[in-house]
Amino acid sequence: MTLLSAVAKYRHLAYVALLLPMFTFAQVHYAENVTVAADRPGAYLPLFYGKSIGVVANQTSVTKEGHLVDYLLANKVAVKKVFAPEHGFRGTASAGELIKDGKDVSTGLPIVSLYGNNKKPTAEQLADVDIVVFDIQDVGARFYTYISTLTYVMEACAENGKTLVVLDRPNPHGYYVDGPVLQSGFESFVGMHHIPVIHGMSIGEYAKMLNGEKWLKNGIQCKLEVVQCENWDHTLTYSLPVKPSPNLPNDDAITLYPSLCFFEGTTVSVGRGTDKPFQQIGAPYFTTSEYSFTPKGNEGAKHPKYEGEVCHGFPLSEFAHYYINGLGEMYMYWLVEAYNMSPDKDKFFTSFFDKLAGNDQLRKDIVAGKSVEDIRKSWVSDLEAFKKVRKKYLLYQDFE
Repeated sequence: MTLLSAVAKYRHLAYVALLLPMFTFAQVHYAENVTVAADRPGAYLPLFYGKSIGVVANQTSVTKEGHLVDYLLANKVAVKKVFAPEHGFRGTASAGELIKDGKDVSTGLPIVSLYGNNKKPTAEQLADVDIVVFDIQDVGARFYTYISTLTYVMEACAENGKTLVVLDRPNPHGYYVDGPVLQSGFESFVGMHHIPVIHGMSIGEYAKMLNGEKWLKNGIQCKLEVVQCENWDHTLTYSLPVKPSPNLPNDDAITLYPSLCFFEGTTVSVGRGTDKPFQQIGAPYFTTSEYSFTPKGNEGAKHPKYEGEVCHGFPLSEFAHYYINGLGEMYMYWLVEAYNMSPDKDKFFTSFFDKLAGNDQLRKDIVAGKSVEDIRKSWVSDLEAFKKVRKKYLLYQDFE
């Protein structure tokens, strides 16, 4: 029996965990010798000279020479300020933590937070800027908020007559499209547009789609330039050189993130406050499991769920490495089985869950006892419609 058939037959978290060491699966191919757009200065530096520049950046905005902001300053580019998304410019803040304006210690540049009450650059903040440069490593999931920041930055540029230059980077989940498409009435900062959980686009392609489909506020469009990366396409995944946020520290966590983030809207912990965030799941009430972890406050989770309490649960890194990586779909069995194993099902889901799902149907289907196969069938028509829109904006070879 293969693990795939075992999962299909049993679908029990503990049983799957026991089977892990017994099977090996083919993995998706990793891109080699990738040149991100930030490492193609000849393609963008000529655009910047003689202009005043604002940079939307964080700790992932690196070149072979160091941080992009430092590189631009060293090359006499007139950088006026840095705009910082969720987790801050240096990427150390917890998810949802208030990011304050300030100054960068290394460069002395003013830092403008784009998280909290000021998610969108104001006219005053853009007044001394001609071009806004966006260079942030995304992970390709709708609820990962960097694409929401991109949306607001594009709107601000359009409204204030500024040019946006996106320095593109590969999407580690760019080799598939999956998940429920966000429905009207469920828009939020963790889901602003009617796209599936996994959109399968680079940040540059996504920017082109926002412009082309007129999804920005009032249908406005911004002046957009996308500098492409090289040696990557949608048949490949990508190993990130810098962790994109404190709780996605490695490839396994990034691989598992789309499947596990739904648990953020439940009573199950994804391991925030441990050394393996998004690589394990657990709760105090999974008492039959011998595996356990105890969340404690740390750099990326100052007050994690179940802080100081023993959570019994399941380690998932091996499953990510040998099965989820390259599967080409989100793995939903854990969510369904965790609900079935919960002793208090009425409290399993929080109000945040529907925002993550982008609808209330996923929650209702799980409560109704539908199988994962039947749940997935409800996505098919919306996914096919989205794929047709997506294809218009691709800059790289597709997986289909």
